[in-house]
Amino acid sequence: MNLRDNDLKNQIKTGVMNSIDFSKDISDEEMYELIDRQMYQATRNKALSVEDKKRLRTQLFHSIRKLDVLQQLVDDPKVTEIMINGTDNIFIEKNGAITKSDVTFESREKLEDVVQQIVASCNRVVNESSPIVDARLSNGARVNIVLNPIALNGPIITIRRFPDEPITMKTLIEIGSISKELRDYLEILIKAGYNIFICGGTGSGKTTFLNALSDFIPKDLRVISIEDNAELQIRGVPNLVRMEARNANVEGCKAISIRDLIKSSLRMRPDWIIVGEVRGAECIDMLQAMNTGHMAMSTGHSNSASDMLSRIETMSLMGMDIPLPAIRGQIASGIDVIVHLGRLRDRSRKVLEITELRKEIDPISGKISMNTLFKFEEKGIDQNGKIIGEWNRIGKLENTEKLLAAGLKL
Repeated sequence: MNLRDNDLKNQIKTGVMNSIDFSKDISDEEMYELIDRQMYQATRNKALSVEDKKRLRTQLFHSIRKLDVLQQLVDDPKVTEIMINGTDNIFIEKNGAITKSDVTFESREKLEDVVQQIVASCNRVVNESSPIVDARLSNGARVNIVLNPIALNGPIITIRRFPDEPITMKTLIEIGSISKELRDYLEILIKAGYNIFICGGTGSGKTTFLNALSDFIPKDLRVISIEDNAELQIRGVPNLVRMEARNANVEGCKAISIRDLIKSSLRMRPDWIIVGEVRGAECIDMLQAMNTGHMAMSTGHSNSASDMLSRIETMSLMGMDIPLPAIRGQIASGIDVIVHLGRLRDRSRKVLEITELRKEIDPISGKISMNTLFKFEEKGIDQNGKIIGEWNRIGKLENTEKLLAAGLKL
């Protein structure tokens, strides 16, 4: 039998669906029993190997209970990104390389069923009137969905899969993303309460790095995480509050934005506020939290630390109509350190720069003055094509008031 031929699979699936008692909940074990019963009836006169039967059984279970052909990709720990461009074009990123997968959906209707299954599991809605949605899977993977008429060759699904166990600083040191010296440096800054902003391009590892940095937060403090879609995997903090934004839906539920959540978090007696990512007007609320005695970390997209400053200025102006010098004053007094990450041409992810924001504004340019503390510099390429380099100390931390107040030294 050719398992690509869906006739037998559809026949068994129809039999299973007709035998289900929808008046009660059915466990996974009971579902497998129903599949086995129907498979026995449908395949007893067919020459199928044990391996083919196992594969067909798994495919049927995934089709009924899981994400159909996507489930095997979602379950693969080596796959970090899944990109579905319609029913036939599915691409995956594995070990940093993007390749086309040989799996396909049997029909457009099945793909649309999977879309609705994903959004329903996290109480989101996506349809022609609201064709773009962000969601997440049960394993924490981030999902973006775009439907027709926006996506002409849709539905388009992009799944960013995170490791089952959060990547720690120890692992980042082992793979060469950061040095032990930088790790110790950042640990002291966080324990002293410095506000840190992580920036970088798409896929540079911002969320992973933010997760790893959060391990340095003292465990006796109250931490509030705020995200568009819950992705952070903060562990070991007993007094942890996790909040997620919500879109408006047709049932009358109003939208709850990142701005709403930041404002609410200030009334919850936080020690640390972690904003997963700032993309717009919520930036001004984050800065105000930083300037009212709260310790905070966040991430944002940019090509460099200096570009991130410009983006933060722009995003802040989107949230409040105040003069640019006042915005720059808020940024300079709120953010202490910017950590810039990058994805190099050998597909490795590294900390490229750690920069301190000086508290005074440059009187000539009117811009925020920056003090580069560490910078990654390439030295060459090894025989495996991997970039060789080192982190050099460029400057010395000038704003040491928080260190002194915490009784710590670099």
